[in-house]
Amino acid sequence: MDIFKIVLSVFGLCLFEVVSSVDNAVINADILSTMNAKWRRWFLVWGIFFSVFLVRGILPWLIVWLSNPQIGPFGAFTAAFSHDPLVKESLEKSSPLLLMAGGLFLIFLFFNWLFLEHKSFGLPMERFFSKQGVWFFAVVSLLLSAVIWLALKKNPMLAFAASIGSSLFFITHGFKQYATQAEMAVKTGSRKLSDISKLMYLEVIDATFSIDGVIGAFAFTMSVPIILLGNGLGAVVVREFTIRGVDQIKKFPLLKNGAMYSVFCLGILMLLESFGVHVPHYAAPLATFIIIGFFFFKSVSKKV
Repeated sequence: MDIFKIVLSVFGLCLFEVVSSVDNAVINADILSTMNAKWRRWFLVWGIFFSVFLVRGILPWLIVWLSNPQIGPFGAFTAAFSHDPLVKESLEKSSPLLLMAGGLFLIFLFFNWLFLEHKSFGLPMERFFSKQGVWFFAVVSLLLSAVIWLALKKNPMLAFAASIGSSLFFITHGFKQYATQAEMAVKTGSRKLSDISKLMYLEVIDATFSIDGVIGAFAFTMSVPIILLGNGLGAVVVREFTIRGVDQIKKFPLLKNGAMYSVFCLGILMLLESFGVHVPHYAAPLATFIIIGFFFFKSVSKKV
């Protein structure tokens, strides 16, 4: 990869990580407001090590390694920069499976937001779909069936990857639902937790929310070091927002809309690539910049 592609991917990943973690930052800030200064400081300073290096660093590396066990842990980390023919061949064979699972996961995530989640309306159609929540499971089930049917014609393992993406969505969605309920219980005082329990809870929540960003990162690049750098920078920015500017984030309610439309676009790009369609390297970061930029300025104009 040349330097331009690397820089473009890093900035795209950073921006995507920041806007897709808006909900995470709000939850963190709400829980931290109920903790004493010592534990807040521990989470905001030392917690960054767990957030960036252990979660956003190990998870993409682990995904690539498990998809390509024959290249070993070091080969999985440096796969995108390796000149070893075995490593390149292995990565080429496994990438459609990763892209299929990740793409379907992101598309399901978008439809869940579109049909079921409470939101500020940025586009006219969003109000319509928010009233059709009963159709969410029908839509994603039909989509999964169609994707598996097409994938079976190409490669049975590709169809299996689609089912993994679907399962991963519903598993992580369950954790997020529980996290939201637990957050409300802590805020209202109906559930009493010690500060250290809240700290552990925040780390688990951060890990759960980071899965979206890690999976979406494979739309930008298959390089673990670049994913680590881009997502890591984004995680640091989110921590800064948690400390200083979560109220400022709330002033731009349509940023979440931009994040979710970016998720949908990245999911489509990943599905196309999994079926062998060539997608230019700049497509994912460019789409992210345009979509998030559009909803940022739409938020500004809405405030005015």
